[in-house]
Amino acid sequence: MTGVKKLARVAFVAPLLLLAGACGNDAKTPQGAPPSAGPMASSAPAPISESASAPPADPAVRAAQTVARLSDEDLAGQVLMPYAYGGSATQVDAGSAAGNRSLAGVDTPAQMIAKYRLGGLILVSFTPHDPTGKTNPTSNVADPQQVRALTTGLQEAARQLPAAAPLLIGTDQEYGVVTRITKGVTALPSAFAAGAAGRPELTEAAWRAAGEELAAMGVTVDFAPVADTLGTAGSSVIGSRSYGTDAAANAAQVAAAVRGLQSAGVSAALKHFPGHGHTTGDSHDELPVIKQSAAAWRSQDLPPFRAGVQAGAGVVMSGHLDLQAVDKGTAATFSRKVMTDVLRGQLRFTGVAITDAMNMAPAKKWPAGEAAVRALNAGNDMLLMPPDIGAARDGILAGLGNGTLKRERLVEAVTRILTLKYRTAAIPQPDLSVLGSAAHRQAVSALDAASITVFRGRCSGPLVNGPVTVTAPASRETARVTLVRALQAAGVPVRAAGGSEIHLVGYGDKPIDLSPDAAVTVMMDLPGLLAYAKSPTLLATYSSSELSMTAVAAVIAGRATAPGRSPIAVAGLPRSACAK
Repeated sequence: MTGVKKLARVAFVAPLLLLAGACGNDAKTPQGAPPSAGPMASSAPAPISESASAPPADPAVRAAQTVARLSDEDLAGQVLMPYAYGGSATQVDAGSAAGNRSLAGVDTPAQMIAKYRLGGLILVSFTPHDPTGKTNPTSNVADPQQVRALTTGLQEAARQLPAAAPLLIGTDQEYGVVTRITKGVTALPSAFAAGAAGRPELTEAAWRAAGEELAAMGVTVDFAPVADTLGTAGSSVIGSRSYGTDAAANAAQVAAAVRGLQSAGVSAALKHFPGHGHTTGDSHDELPVIKQSAAAWRSQDLPPFRAGVQAGAGVVMSGHLDLQAVDKGTAATFSRKVMTDVLRGQLRFTGVAITDAMNMAPAKKWPAGEAAVRALNAGNDMLLMPPDIGAARDGILAGLGNGTLKRERLVEAVTRILTLKYRTAAIPQPDLSVLGSAAHRQAVSALDAASITVFRGRCSGPLVNGPVTVTAPASRETARVTLVRALQAAGVPVRAAGGSEIHLVGYGDKPIDLSPDAAVTVMMDLPGLLAYAKSPTLLATYSSSELSMTAVAAVIAGRATAPGRSPIAVAGLPRSACAK
């Protein structure tokens, strides 16, 4: 890939004229264009001619000038971010072509961009144990070289559009159980592991490494971090994707992740606003209800989002969630009270608001075109993964024609999107050689080492004596082999059978998956299952990544201590048997 022309890219370092700290509940809803976004269509500067001098340096001014020369069709396309089939922008197999024809009436991703004048595209990957997998019917990522070639081709297609603006290329690279690109990257542990470490400076450094790797692959928006505060009862769809149950601690972690990611040139997207951690439902299938009082929601769910906005997050994702204390019965995605009054008015967010996937059940309550108009009118600027791209585009155009969608609202949305794009395009794309670098592994390893938690057992020295045997449910074979190698590297003798048993369990496992004879049980996800384990030594990594296994191996071998402290209470166990 050395011959690939470096793309211009960007980091949205701070929302436009962010008013830090202005988050009072009595703040008034902003009207019209976002601050510094320039005038709306009725008073926009003259269109830029081909012979004009270089575009203005101010991204907001440049965005306003670009918007002024766009047609309604161009504007409608800019607010759409669908997925596409195929690992190349222009060359796809017959199955991918058929998928694209069903989705958009075209064969390739590049043709999809051209036909609908798209403003963005999301890279997707289906895995059976991913809680978000239902919205990802295909996979178009394989390894860093393929992803970079794909994103290069997508950007070339976008440059041919009338807007001639960069494409927003997003993906869900949360790490942990929701990770789209798994091969060839330096894998961070889950957010929950960072919460256990409790050291935001390590979180920031790890996310800076992750951001540099995403930027090198051509990703410009990462739908992370998860800013949801986990309820004490947990949330099956959020789980270890959250930093924990403490809103203040989560706020510090979210802000650190935003700073790290965006310092590397990738826009962070806070999700799932107004908070998915205190729900029991799964918004992929139903409309979950946030039942807290307004005061409880403000104290438990809002702080991490406020902190992320104040840290300069370029994007906020709206959740398909019923916040009863604010707008009962209406999904936040379609609620002006939530997306405009709270997000814009109270939190003073001036960046890009994007919906959660519009192919999820709560968003499919209406036809794609009507849902698109409703989401835009609520205050969203971009629509993620519409189930019918043509219908969504046509619905927006029909709304402009019949007055249900004001052109000023659409212009406002596109101005925000283009401002974010031009900010991103100011930072050169790193070379792929940054992936897996020693510096990145060191930064992530420090976070992993700080997260390891002893719930029961010794706090120093080897945790087992003599040879060990590593066991796990069949679905954990990759993690099992990884731990075997890490233990061997740490000097622990490992046997296929007959040694002291170290048993691994992870996401989705149940009490039946525990081993009653294990000397050590290691949990690689939320630690609640450890309440049922009989092992004399109980550990948690909250993650199954290579570097997490390396960190826990060092603790088992007695080469490192376990400073982590669980971000959630586990019945009958302390948050840590060792850390104060």
